[in-house]
Amino acid sequence: MDILYLLIPLSLVLVFVIAALFWWSLRSGQYEDLEGPGHRILMDDDRADALQKNGTFDSDQGGSSHK
Repeated sequence: MDILYLLIPLSLVLVFVIAALFWWSLRSGQYEDLEGPGHRILMDDDRADALQKNGTFDSDQGGSSHK
């Protein structure tokens, strides 16, 4: 029973920390574009194939010049 005096405040602190991190992620825009990364993954293969065929690297397209 004495352990509850430790566990209840500890769990409340943990809840507040998680809530603060979630609030920060909302305010910093972490959830603004949920579909964009999924589309970028699908379109990334086409960009890499075009770079390999041309043998050039355009910095505006993003990606990497490493093989």
